[in-house]
Amino acid sequence: MGLRDRLFSSGSAAPHAGSGHEGVLLLIGNPNVGKSALFNRLTGGSATVSNYPGTTVDVTRGSLIADHQAREVIDVPGAYSLEPRDAAEEVAARIVGEYSGAVALVVLDATRIERGLYLLLQVLERRMRTAVAVNMIDAAHAKGILVDTAALQHLLGLPVVTTAATTGEGIKDLVGILHKAQVADLDAVRDRIAGKTPEPPANLPGCAGCGRCG
Repeated sequence: MGLRDRLFSSGSAAPHAGSGHEGVLLLIGNPNVGKSALFNRLTGGSATVSNYPGTTVDVTRGSLIADHQAREVIDVPGAYSLEPRDAAEEVAARIVGEYSGAVALVVLDATRIERGLYLLLQVLERRMRTAVAVNMIDAAHAKGILVDTAALQHLLGLPVVTTAATTGEGIKDLVGILHKAQVADLDAVRDRIAGKTPEPPANLPGCAGCGRCG
């Protein structure tokens, strides 16, 4: 099922488990989108690596202090889908289910954003508070790729920030918008895809590197 078909299907979204794990930040994304480099920027490189219980899949954990709040940061194994097809995706799906009250930071590759949209939608369907990092923006610029983060933020109704984890570009802005992570209104997203334009949430960031203007 394609992204558009999935958005317009009649299936109901998974319930939001809103309690517990509010101080946890999950880094979620496809393999090779720079999640590990982003994790190191957010945590200062201090990490604990261990196997997820009952598996041989490594999970990396660290901590971040922002806005006078300590967060546990979990680098979720790279996955293309939360409908598992291998051990890494099985662990990713289990972590997302276990920490459904956490903030999800979905990391997209700026050079191939479309590849990460399916996973992003699956996270949104689980009604997690979500923010989006469009990472590797330096590589996109080098390839002459323009990323319209304003349009993406308006479409999703979620805070979107561009980052380059290898250089540190956008990291401060990213940390600054984590507290604005939203549960996506999928009905409004469907309307915007269909050409209607309901206004996105009023408390999205304005000019802190998120790409939204006007």
